[in-house]
Amino acid sequence: MKKQILSLAVVALLAFAVQSCEKKEPKPADEELTLGNKVDSLTTDIEEVKDSAVSKTESAAQDVKDATKKAADDVETATKKAADDVKDATKKGAQKVENAAKAAKDGTVKTAKEVNEALKK
Repeated sequence: MKKQILSLAVVALLAFAVQSCEKKEPKPADEELTLGNKVDSLTTDIEEVKDSAVSKTESAAQDVKDATKKAADDVETATKKAADDVKDATKKGAQKVENAAKAAKDGTVKTAKEVNEALKK
């Protein structure tokens, strides 16, 4: 049992040693960068920023397009509703005028009959 624990400890120690010895590419410090490397780095940064800006602009343009379409749809719906409301109100108003004209006609006819009968007496 001691041999197994000791073997596991040795394997773990070796694994830890191998991990810490992995080659990592050192990043050059700013002083070690050549002018060409600095230009390349700046060019890459500018391209990334430009791509990001283009992407954000396209996204914003799509958002504006969607909002405009929604607003146009809302205006169209509201306009149709207003037109229907005006049509209904006009129809109701015309019906009321027609009823009033009919009542006036009926009243006039009735009055004329009454006047006629009164004249006959």
